[in-house]
Amino acid sequence: MREQVGRGAAAGRRILIVAGEASGDLHGAELARELFRRLPDCELLGVAGAEMRAAGVRPLYRVEDLTGLGLVELASTLGLTLRVFAALKRLLRESPPDLLVLIDFAEFNLALAGAARRAGVPVLYYILPQVWAWRRARVKKLLRRADKLALVFPFEAGIYAAAGARAQFVGHPLLDRVTAQEPAAVLSRHGFAPEARLLVLLPGSRPGEIRHLLKTLAEAARLLARRHGLVPVLVRAPTLTVKELERVAPGLLDGIRIVDRDAYSIIGASRLALCCSGTATLETALLGCPMVVVYKVSGLTYALARLLVRGVRFIAMPNILAGRKIVPELIQRELTVEKLVESAEPLLEESAQKQTRAALAALRAGLGTPGAAARVAEMALDMIR
Repeated sequence: MREQVGRGAAAGRRILIVAGEASGDLHGAELARELFRRLPDCELLGVAGAEMRAAGVRPLYRVEDLTGLGLVELASTLGLTLRVFAALKRLLRESPPDLLVLIDFAEFNLALAGAARRAGVPVLYYILPQVWAWRRARVKKLLRRADKLALVFPFEAGIYAAAGARAQFVGHPLLDRVTAQEPAAVLSRHGFAPEARLLVLLPGSRPGEIRHLLKTLAEAARLLARRHGLVPVLVRAPTLTVKELERVAPGLLDGIRIVDRDAYSIIGASRLALCCSGTATLETALLGCPMVVVYKVSGLTYALARLLVRGVRFIAMPNILAGRKIVPELIQRELTVEKLVESAEPLLEESAQKQTRAALAALRAGLGTPGAAARVAEMALDMIR
């Protein structure tokens, strides 16, 4: 989907915001609301998902159309991605906005930051590429191409020390979003028995993730449910339809409740999560729910990733932040139904539940205080005043 962009705005400042995934769309929406609160007559436009569009960002392209997974799976959307990139470069050159805000979406946005630098458009990068996990040489590019950096993890301050005052720790934006109601109220609202013990499945938000993970997660969930009296619930990402899920795992979702609202409260009310690696692992950690983290891509994508990723012991954000293994991880060939069940069962014991929940609570306490979007909005306004 594309809309034409005219030269100049009717009133106020024009800010281009580019997100590329469901999580970035959420954070972009929060930022958009904070910007409108401070500057009601500004125009916000860019690459926006449903959340950003609902917050008032005018979409030039939709996040949903650029969704890919990995180096191989991205081929399905590569043509459109290149066209979007070319169009945004042209916009920066021919009708430059007052500010470009980049949210995650590492390779695309890092390249776009270079185009903005050449066009003389100031750049604010919010939720930076995970240079601490792979291709650390990108730090120098970020320092050259971004005028300000909004850091969401405390340890990033050391990585970007050379940026000085241009880099600011704003806290993690999930601290504002990730809240849950009391489990008893959640169970009642969704029609579960008061004594129900939920097992939540978080298979990801992208088609590639679903294709590689859903069958294994569903089979393991059905087995765990039978053995331990659990009630399996699948949280559906807004980027996926129920039909897509059922097509990937025909017959395996029978008996598994699918929900697409109230996700945080469902997770918070759950005994255990089977969780795709990514933002969902941090969300689940902030809700204090023990989890097994899973990840699988095509063999070629994984082989290429192994060549690029250096200096990290874990893939799950809770483990990375803790600096130790507090939740199990199953990657690529390790991910089988048998191993998933074997990793999950110990976490259902009371002692493991207590220990894991305490570790997750400590993790949350180390991520700063709520208000990240408001702090980033202030940084943005400082750049265009």
